[in-house]
Amino acid sequence: MNRRDLSFCFVLSFLIGASFVQGQVGGVGVFEGHQDVGTVLYPGSTSFDAAKESYTVTGSGENMWFGMDDFQFAWKKMSGDIAISADIAFVADKGNNHRKAVLMIRQALDGNAPAVDIARHGDGLTSLQFRDATGSDAHEVQSNVVAPKRMRLEKRGDYFYAFVSGADGKLEPAGASTKLALEGSFYVGIGVSAHDKDASESAIFSNVRIEALPPSAVKPVLYSTLETVPVASTDRRISYVAQKHFEAPNWSRNGSYFLFNQDGGIYRLAVNGGKPARISTDPQVKCNNDHGISPDGTMLAISDSTETGKSMVYTLPISGGKPKKITATGPSYWHGWSPDGATLAFVGQRGDNFDIYSISVNGGEEKRLTTATGLDDGPEYSPDGQWIYFNSERTGHMQIWRMHTDGSDQEQVITDETNDWFPHLSPDGKWMTFVAFEKGVTGHPPDKDVTLNVMSIADKKVKVLAKLFGGQGTNNVPSWSPDSTKVAFVSYEYLTPETRE
Repeated sequence: MNRRDLSFCFVLSFLIGASFVQGQVGGVGVFEGHQDVGTVLYPGSTSFDAAKESYTVTGSGENMWFGMDDFQFAWKKMSGDIAISADIAFVADKGNNHRKAVLMIRQALDGNAPAVDIARHGDGLTSLQFRDATGSDAHEVQSNVVAPKRMRLEKRGDYFYAFVSGADGKLEPAGASTKLALEGSFYVGIGVSAHDKDASESAIFSNVRIEALPPSAVKPVLYSTLETVPVASTDRRISYVAQKHFEAPNWSRNGSYFLFNQDGGIYRLAVNGGKPARISTDPQVKCNNDHGISPDGTMLAISDSTETGKSMVYTLPISGGKPKKITATGPSYWHGWSPDGATLAFVGQRGDNFDIYSISVNGGEEKRLTTATGLDDGPEYSPDGQWIYFNSERTGHMQIWRMHTDGSDQEQVITDETNDWFPHLSPDGKWMTFVAFEKGVTGHPPDKDVTLNVMSIADKKVKVLAKLFGGQGTNNVPSWSPDSTKVAFVSYEYLTPETRE
């Protein structure tokens, strides 16, 4: 062997050794191993300070997003229902704003494996991130709490739930959840990514707790979350979460607030946060989730059953006041307002059939627009005033249709296998959202796994904006932002009211 061959062997042995060190697995603290996942330029590390009961994790890596995660990960192999909690703080104030310190549960140690994590970013953004299939792009639900001291991730069955600490330091539901079926055992742990392939970043994880979650004898309670999602990125963001049952957000015409129904009332919530305030609709105090705002933003339409026990349509000033009854017969459920403000579209049960009707905003004679056998529902005017979009089960399962405003030329908009409800047109007329229930689901019940979809009006291509637990109340009424870039909706969680540390 010549000197050149010897040099080559030495370099190869060094590189193999370096690769082994970078991928080395060793126990630390409560974790069985730690290693770099994905591709990193600088080897990461995890150390444990027994006196302080804290872990310092240093990681490189370009990102934890799209189809690949690059980061340092300290892990423990587990199965079943579990939770991981920790206080998290970055070591340095400077660094990429998108550097991430995470609590994570992932199927495998491959960089492209399905995974769910709650991530604290360098700029304080905190979000539930998830990749639901090997190599697929990640998605996120952003919390409305910035830079919480403590975070928690729970896995219960196939559902994952995020918790963050508030000003009082107590962990509360973040309102972010997702469904992901992991097979067999999986990896639970803590990790850091620099979000910069040429850098390394460090974070300290203290008061780390990993626990198995036994079945709870306590009845779970419902939490509702008002979220928004941009059509372009599908990165969801939480606006409001509460241990209440609320439904059906409207987005105000000036973009500054939402309306939703709760406990028979209509509530107003500022887009930038705060507490919701009830709008006076007295004596109508049994409002349901069919409500909406006039095109000029000055009036509110509600559907309420106080008077007769059957829902009737009313209008009132947007700031509140005594409602004016519009429909004389019930049940009637408002769904659409013509762009010129002159006409309302609603669903009415007359006899044994639910059909779509229109009526003057001042009341008077109602006009029947559909006569097909089966349920027709969810009428909404297109922004140009030429069409009414609606959902109908006349084909055997619920699909999206449209017709001219006089009821003529009824035609199916798209054909798919899911049961599709509540078409909503963007103000610019380019997009249509709808809620899709799984095949075989009858009606639009609550407590279902559904998708919020968006369709391009130009080419009828459909994509998923959000997968969520919801259904009834998620997106029953118009909820587009005025600039046609985002949609508001409600998701739901059932959580046990136990103390979390």
